[in-house]
Amino acid sequence: MEYRQLGTSGLKVPALSFGAGTFGGRGPLFSAWGTAGVDEARRMVDLSLEAGVTLFDTADVYSDGASEEVLGAALKGRRDRALISTKAALPTGEGPFDAGASRSRLIRSVEAALRRLDTDHIDLFQLHAYDAATPVEELLSTLDDLVRAGKIRYTGVSNYAGWQLMKGLAAAREHGRPRFAAHQVYYSLAGRDYEWELMPLGLDQGVGALVWSPLAWGRLTGKVRRGQPLPARSRLHQTAQFGPPVADEHLYRVVDALDEIAGETGKALPQIAINWLLRRPTVSSVLIGARTEEQLKQNLGAVGWELTPDQVARLDAASEVTAPYPYYPYRTQEGFRRLNPPAA
Repeated sequence: MEYRQLGTSGLKVPALSFGAGTFGGRGPLFSAWGTAGVDEARRMVDLSLEAGVTLFDTADVYSDGASEEVLGAALKGRRDRALISTKAALPTGEGPFDAGASRSRLIRSVEAALRRLDTDHIDLFQLHAYDAATPVEELLSTLDDLVRAGKIRYTGVSNYAGWQLMKGLAAAREHGRPRFAAHQVYYSLAGRDYEWELMPLGLDQGVGALVWSPLAWGRLTGKVRRGQPLPARSRLHQTAQFGPPVADEHLYRVVDALDEIAGETGKALPQIAINWLLRRPTVSSVLIGARTEEQLKQNLGAVGWELTPDQVARLDAASEVTAPYPYYPYRTQEGFRRLNPPAA
């Protein structure tokens, strides 16, 4: 396993990390993702650690906290071999104190996560969404206190817009607070919006990307194809409305390119899609999830080999879409490109 710096921080993370959203299985969304209990999760952790996957990512909203509980139990006795990443800020209830990133909410969220994970510290704590109601100075001061107390080690965000992330980084610099080391983002061959603004920002500011849903919400597994009905057992029947949208023809064009390269390499479509991501600027780690050991073993096979430059170019071409304003002239017009070349 290759290990990479998380942005410009001192933390080293594996190129592949394990997403524990399949642990717990509570609620209609997360039960469709997976229902792994402690025994099954422990086996997944075994396979991950054996392969050098040392970062395990979860969140308080995953299965109403059950994902954190199962992950903590699965790591029992080998916590020192693993990095734990978790997230908070999204609503966990209907009450006024059950959402957001206020000082009181974050402190309570971290304390609750520590109990569920059965650990004394969180290696990477991320804000799961931007909270417009909480001043950035309050947010950063609270994170600073939690770092100083030893309860969290590094901080990051997830699903932020470029201006929101930059606002936090600028305030951290101004006030001497811990800066965000990571941005957990959606990025895949079927959805390359990350490249338009967030990737250049990450390059400029030294923020590493942790990629979620590298297979476009399960659409790049090879089971979704042109002219064929969605498989009866696909989780997309229950979860498509929660994931990133993908235009059908764009998806089929990407799958066609993946099929072609699978024939040349002997690799599975998910392995090729993940391997492509690992070559992209700013990507520190790609989160792989799995409902079964077979899926996990297949995803682990995304490392240890490389696509050829020609294969990368064909995947680039198949997945390219026209960027919206103000990004498209910088990607399509030579004068703009000379002033500000695209990051990817």
